[in-house]
Amino acid sequence: MEPYNILLYYCYTKIENPHEFRENHHFHCLDLNLRGRIIIAEEGINGTVSGKEFECQQYMSDLKNDARFTNTEFKVEITDKHAFQKLNVRVKPEIVNVGLPHIDPTVKTGAYLEPDEFLRMKDQDDVVVLDVRSNYEHKLGKFKGARTLDMENFREFPDKLSELQNIKGKKVITYCTGGIKCEKASAFLLENGFDNVYQLHGGIIKHGIEAGGEDFDGKCYVFDNRVAVAVNKVNPSVVSQCYICGVECDRMVNCANPICNKHVPICEDCSIEYEGACSRKCQEHPKKRPFKADGYYQKTLNGYNPYRGIKRD
Repeated sequence: MEPYNILLYYCYTKIENPHEFRENHHFHCLDLNLRGRIIIAEEGINGTVSGKEFECQQYMSDLKNDARFTNTEFKVEITDKHAFQKLNVRVKPEIVNVGLPHIDPTVKTGAYLEPDEFLRMKDQDDVVVLDVRSNYEHKLGKFKGARTLDMENFREFPDKLSELQNIKGKKVITYCTGGIKCEKASAFLLENGFDNVYQLHGGIIKHGIEAGGEDFDGKCYVFDNRVAVAVNKVNPSVVSQCYICGVECDRMVNCANPICNKHVPICEDCSIEYEGACSRKCQEHPKKRPFKADGYYQKTLNGYNPYRGIKRD
């Protein structure tokens, strides 16, 4: 069976006409049979796509041959099938939504730590490891001893500044899934008087590839059909619990009730008993979706038309 790749990448760089770039890039991805989610903005590109190995290799080569994206670093994982069901390429104000468009990580950002450097430094007394991901992500898995923030989404990060004042004199290492959130999170901390700010280069995924995911407890939430992946091959553990019964569980699903759509760990027994719902109320909801054993429900396009405005020769 021909192997597939999953690519996770981003690049902060100037794109003068993001709408035109989006149209051309969309068709280029179609030509390569890629699927996934790509965000284009004036500040750069952020993507995760899947495809056959040779198609992904071609995509990486083509992107890096564009002078704007020469410094793009790809996290490459091997799989046996597509990790997405469709291709979605959008233009947005930022390539990661945090509401800090004035911050340019190419000018100022936290110092990069490679996975081996991170492991050597993270347990020192004057170091705080800061998880900048959302609640549903860090509840599924996080680095040992990491400080987490009560956030439903990354847009709330700037509002958490007051909660971090007590670590201002420490060395702060931020981390996230693939590194992109830390570019702006670390720059924001520097902008607000934090002097010693670092970031785990390439995030949890690169740490898993290059350092075996050592000291990462639980699973890592990912933004594709896999939902959650094991990254720790050195000292793995399970830290999350079934939302319904409380048993140890790292099976991440969406509630079958689309009105709720809560993203939580639910064990297989409870999923069967509750028909994919997270509660009896959701189980009895008239709009509940049919039970799916994998707990993954494809999102609608919400009016998104991938071909809008595109004219191809």
